[in-house]
Amino acid sequence: MSAILEVHNLTKVYGETRAVDEITLSVKQGSLFGLLGPNGSGKSTMIKMLTGQIRPTAGSATVLGLDVEKDPVGVRSQVGIIPEQETPPSFLTAEEYLDFVGKVRAIPDIEEQKAWWFEFLEFGDKRTVLCKDLSRGTRQKLMFAQAFLHRPVLALIDEPLINFDPIMQEKVKDYLGAYVKEGNTVFISTHILEIAEEICSDFAVLHTGKLLATGGISEVTESGRHLGEYFLSLVRTGVHA
Repeated sequence: MSAILEVHNLTKVYGETRAVDEITLSVKQGSLFGLLGPNGSGKSTMIKMLTGQIRPTAGSATVLGLDVEKDPVGVRSQVGIIPEQETPPSFLTAEEYLDFVGKVRAIPDIEEQKAWWFEFLEFGDKRTVLCKDLSRGTRQKLMFAQAFLHRPVLALIDEPLINFDPIMQEKVKDYLGAYVKEGNTVFISTHILEIAEEICSDFAVLHTGKLLATGGISEVTESGRHLGEYFLSLVRTGVHA
């Protein structure tokens, strides 16, 4: 399969801190790719650069063939994004926010899409509630819906399941699995290794901004190890696989 996302020596420096340090990786179309690492490893910074929210200090990245530094708006117009913090506009209701996303993305069947997501994620009773008054879990549902409302070929999600209860986690995991089977691509960042082992096809491990390993989940599990064991062995030693 062809690469849908490519990164070459991508670097982000804040003062004396190299939050992302010369990362090079490639994500195949149709994969569910997990960017793994402990808190502070550079995962969220990576997603912000890949979606054009912040500029890299050095290196390059292309998403859907677009240079994220030269055409950040073009990238964001095509991909689905769920940021680290679920932050729908506080002054809009849940439905008004999805209407806004529908207008921005020129979604022709927005009413049908809204109805489907309200039912699927089980928050139709919150349609008219202001976003500022929604619970954390409901805000996460709303942000998940807005990211997939236009059926993007690529979605980039920062900690996709962290605010969902176990029942909703299973539902969302099933949705993501079916989504990539249709040929779409999902790029997630997470530190929850059990979830990554369960749903991801490919992965990369970041630690203190450096890439320690990349490969297929099956390569790890078929060797008789769990992803968590493999991950800890890398992070504790800081040695590249």
